[in-house]
Amino acid sequence: MRLNTFHAFAIAALADAPDVLSSEPWDRGEEHLRGIHVTLTTGAQVWIGVTSAAAPGDKGDGPEIPVEGEPPAEVPWPTLFEDGKTTPARLQEYFAAALANSGNKQIAEAAPYGTDAQHPGFGATFHSEAKGFCLFHHTARQGQTLGGRAFDLQGVI
Repeated sequence: MRLNTFHAFAIAALADAPDVLSSEPWDRGEEHLRGIHVTLTTGAQVWIGVTSAAAPGDKGDGPEIPVEGEPPAEVPWPTLFEDGKTTPARLQEYFAAALANSGNKQIAEAAPYGTDAQHPGFGATFHSEAKGFCLFHHTARQGQTLGGRAFDLQGVI
């Protein structure tokens, strides 16, 4: 799955998650690739940078050839909120579940980044051996807007 396809898929998969109010493209400017702006049902927001690694041998110069297989098994939705608030660690688990629960036959695995990752996020490995990466750039509580430095995330939103 190439970047543009993964970006569109991730926007739709996140929008289908029960605790997501909206999921839409985030214009990161000309020097960046793709992004997603997600608003949760509580009004909290997260801005996600999206990148990918091509499948071995895919130079991106021909038509995209989907490789399908068994999609990941559906997983229970992780608890996202505690007392109406969430954290980046909970978000990455929840958003990885959204990709896994999509039923997309191109996805072999979807997972949150580990606790040892420098920045929280989630990603997918595809049956083509391509990979999609989603890294949290900004978070905001209800009523706030995108601000501050990238990766300087609020601990609770």
